[in-house]
Amino acid sequence: MEHVRLDKWLWATRLFKTRSEASEACRASAVRQNGSIAKPSAKLRIGDTLVVRTKALTRTVFVLALTEKRVGAVRVPEFLEDRTPAPEFEAAREKRANARLFTTRGAGRPTKRDRREIERLLHPEDKEE
Repeated sequence: MEHVRLDKWLWATRLFKTRSEASEACRASAVRQNGSIAKPSAKLRIGDTLVVRTKALTRTVFVLALTEKRVGAVRVPEFLEDRTPAPEFEAAREKRANARLFTTRGAGRPTKRDRREIERLLHPEDKEE
């Protein structure tokens, strides 16, 4: 195999959970191949350097081998060398910790208890019997 589609390789090496996520990241300019913005259909070759931006982390990887089929997590180091600087991982850990601090309890769909309290507030006359 001489080359492989970039989005397939990103998915196969578990940098993205789905191939469509990998394609979307390429379209959103979150993936750079050898310093330039890459399209999902870009031809990836051994020796290329990728800078991949995910939600909280920007990873720098060096391509060691090519594959189109998804590999197990144990085999990922055979296909890429992670050259992400250590401060980048620390910054991602910090972002996740801060996100937990600022999430509000009860965000989203009301629970059954919440719904009953809302009903009591909106219709107090129904409960006076």
